[in-house]
Amino acid sequence: MKRHFILSAVAFLLLATVGCSEQSAQGQGSQGGEAPATAVTVTTVKRSTVPDILALPGRISAFRQSQVRPQVAGVITKRLFKEGAVVEKGQQLYQIDDARYKAELASARADLKSAEANLKTVEAKASRYEDLLSGNSISKQEYDDVVAQAAQAEAQISVAQAAIDLAQVNVEYTKVYAPISGQISRSYVTEGALVTANQAQELATITKLDPVFVDMQNSGKAIIALRRAMQGEQAMPVEVVLDENSNTTYEQRGELKFSEVTVDETTGSVTLRAVVPNPDSVLMPGLFVKAHIIKSEDQGLLVPKRATMRQPDGSLVVYVVTADNKVEARTIEVPRSYQSSYLVSSGLSEGERIIVAGYQKVKPGATVNPQTQSSQGS
Repeated sequence: MKRHFILSAVAFLLLATVGCSEQSAQGQGSQGGEAPATAVTVTTVKRSTVPDILALPGRISAFRQSQVRPQVAGVITKRLFKEGAVVEKGQQLYQIDDARYKAELASARADLKSAEANLKTVEAKASRYEDLLSGNSISKQEYDDVVAQAAQAEAQISVAQAAIDLAQVNVEYTKVYAPISGQISRSYVTEGALVTANQAQELATITKLDPVFVDMQNSGKAIIALRRAMQGEQAMPVEVVLDENSNTTYEQRGELKFSEVTVDETTGSVTLRAVVPNPDSVLMPGLFVKAHIIKSEDQGLLVPKRATMRQPDGSLVVYVVTADNKVEARTIEVPRSYQSSYLVSSGLSEGERIIVAGYQKVKPGATVNPQTQSSQGS
């Protein structure tokens, strides 16, 4: 009886094992066939504006700058501007004590009146002497002496008038005016400071910040092509890159205005200068920037650099997704790069789709599941 029970249990286990095997085989059969297509990210090649850029290091310099200096000696009695403010040409900035110069002006005016009175006296005397000379009452020498005195009195008047003019100028120079319009620096002197006409220290500095210059250096050999391009262009645009790491570009474009006519014998370079609008005073003199001189702007096909594969022979290959979602390897010619892309001269046509992410997982001839960058980003 016990033996019969054991045989029945073994038979039951065998039947269960066969059933599981059949179900497993059926499951494998239902999952058979081709593997699913690999998902890749694609982008459509489009024609874009591709500028031909010459990138050069540059430095911002002031469009116009003037040092405010005293023209006469004296003590500063007033400062009439706010440091860092925008001042206009002709605006009074400082007042120098003018008491001495006003006194000199008054003295010169008094000398003039004295000289004028003396001239009238001498002229009257000369008139009498002329009558006396006609009557032979005086000698010719006496008359000539009076005439000489009249000429001397006229000269004294001229000297007195010149002294008045000089004193008047000195009085005006006690008022220190802004020679140009622009943003003024901090004041280097305070009220009560003694200043002189020939001192080395300026009172303040005024800088015109709109526009500004961008000064660049380029090698003498490379400048030849640029100078030829400048001859054919009315204005060559210039972009200012403030931060290369973040590719932050200043919103205002400038124009290349000047190229030095000689090559520096020491450095072998040529100075270039661009003028850039600076209405908000963002660009400050002394700031180092990267300048992009746009020599031309043409239409071309751009391919992201991350979508290309460098071959052992140095050529560049991209994976193109055909209309039936098959992968096709395509060799491309790239004469130059632009930012994070290559400019393609041959090998691709506008409207074709290329793989930009996931090409490492596929090979030419494979079927893929293409997804656009926008759908991937969402």
